Amino acid sequence: MPCKRRAAADHLKGFVMLKWALIFAVISLVAGVLGFTGIAAGAAGIAKILFGIFLVIFLVLLVLGITGVNALRK
Repeated sequence: MPCKRRAAADHLKGFVMLKWALIFAVISLVAGVLGFTGIAAGAAGIAKILFGIFLVIFLVLLVLGITGVNALRK
């Protein structure tokens, strides 16, 4: 049973990163609307970096998943 929990926790790590990227994007939007341009720019930069890392990890896992399915078919 602990192995299933660990696998589920590992699976959700990428979504935690996406969640933080969305949080920083919202912070950036709110700060921009309120006129805090420095904070808005910083939060937007962090959101872009986190989203980029999430995207790279997603694409790597997608390619690994596709190659794994192809290996099982052979």
